[in-house]
Amino acid sequence: MAPRWARGAHFLVLLLVIIATDHTRADEISYDDVDAPKHPGCDNKFVLVKIRNWIDNVPASDYVGITARFGGPVAARADKAHVTSLSRADPIDCCSNPGGVKHAGNILLAERGNCTFTTKARIAQQAGASAVLISNDREELYKMVCFENDTFADITIPAIMIPRSAGESLESALQSSQSVKLLLYSPVRPVVDLGELFLWCLAVATVIGASLWSACTANDVGSGRYKRLKEASAASRTKDDSDDKEVVDISIASAVCFLILASVFLLLLYLFMSNWFLMLLVVLFCIGGAEGLQTCLVTLLSRLFPGVGTRHITIPILGTVSSLSVVVFPICVAFSVIWAVYRHAHVAWVGQDVLGVALILTVLQVVRLPNIKVSTVLLSCAFLYDIFWVFISPYIFKESVMIVVARGDKSGGESIPMLLRVPRFYDPWGGYSIIGFGDILLPGLLVSFTLRFDWANKKSLSGGYFLWTTVGYGLGLMLTYVALNLMDGHGQPALLYIVPCTLGIVVLLGWIRKELGALWNNKDVAEEPSAGQVGAAQA
Repeated sequence: MAPRWARGAHFLVLLLVIIATDHTRADEISYDDVDAPKHPGCDNKFVLVKIRNWIDNVPASDYVGITARFGGPVAARADKAHVTSLSRADPIDCCSNPGGVKHAGNILLAERGNCTFTTKARIAQQAGASAVLISNDREELYKMVCFENDTFADITIPAIMIPRSAGESLESALQSSQSVKLLLYSPVRPVVDLGELFLWCLAVATVIGASLWSACTANDVGSGRYKRLKEASAASRTKDDSDDKEVVDISIASAVCFLILASVFLLLLYLFMSNWFLMLLVVLFCIGGAEGLQTCLVTLLSRLFPGVGTRHITIPILGTVSSLSVVVFPICVAFSVIWAVYRHAHVAWVGQDVLGVALILTVLQVVRLPNIKVSTVLLSCAFLYDIFWVFISPYIFKESVMIVVARGDKSGGESIPMLLRVPRFYDPWGGYSIIGFGDILLPGLLVSFTLRFDWANKKSLSGGYFLWTTVGYGLGLMLTYVALNLMDGHGQPALLYIVPCTLGIVVLLGWIRKELGALWNNKDVAEEPSAGQVGAAQA
């Protein structure tokens, strides 16, 4: 039985994980900024560029730049690009003609400042440069736009902004009379990466696993109650059965309040996110993940080896606990601590996903939906919540609050841990495909309910609701990936696609089958035998 204090902890964790409901890519390859001004010849998308370089024919560190709103395109493949020599503009700001220095065919390096970006590009082009690299005065990649009311079709060479550190490194090599050669290209991501497929399977499998576990638990509890009724009659039952598993049903009021509190917490994260705040989230995630992993392992081992889970010992403060829990818990804590220490390692995503899946499975056992009416309120509020903080918040805060928090823009680029992530295995840009816990947890509550409803009402797989809701969840998640690709990697609210494909399917099927009333109002457990039925059974 889950301890009573765990209920509050689960609700706190649930509040924290829902803030990560956005499914987004953290590093877009190309995007169109609607706020950046456009003019004829100045309407390009901003595209990330890989910059490979050789110093005295020795390979050096690669850099990443971003193209301007104006100028020519960059080759999409390395084998279609050409290795080109780099030369330094003189003056370095490239605001006046470089004089007698020859730059024909070279890439010209300039620094930001003293004149417009378009002026620098025109002067570099007049000097015969094949491209111009403009070193920013900070590490961020600034979007170079056009401010003059003019046409800019005459600029045909690519103009690329690079971070300050990259510019300083290249300039230092040039001033040391070293030969610097560059290869500029902007590789295109594959339409579907193996990592995205793996993440999709992981999310769907987590929802199915949580639903089966929830339905099995409900079935075990129901059977145990009926057995006790037969043996001791209804009068002998106490109000608080110690054998029952702690379960919290969500009410309409708590669903609405919960989404309001989640919005407040998300806004606090956006306003006050820092390294210490992120560390607090890491600690909370480790606590919840360790508890979830312990619950999953103890439950699995108890079912595989029934005799192991029956032994108990008494511990001060905690009281009587399973001896199996005492053995498993230190292992789970050690696993969480190791992940926290090495969370920046290349394979740390495995540990994060293990802890995350265990946490989601555990929360879905404790928090449940009693009917479709509550589910409609909860998922509808979450639907609006997701849309507001991804699409509408930029009009208030000048940027998408959900995406900024999910990417960790205000915490040194480290994203919050309340999400599942899988590396993009065949993506030339690397990075991770991610999905927030809320995109699994909230639809998972509905899918778990449908399976318990089907089992309680003895419905077949095709004649019930679980199969079709699960298919709808997979379809909604797939539509999210499609939208991500169509929108050039712009962050998408996954619940925008998942909610209609899950809740919509349940409501539609219930209406067609004339069972919407039972789904809407009734609880998802079969009616327990009455005292008269028990007496008849005993007779």
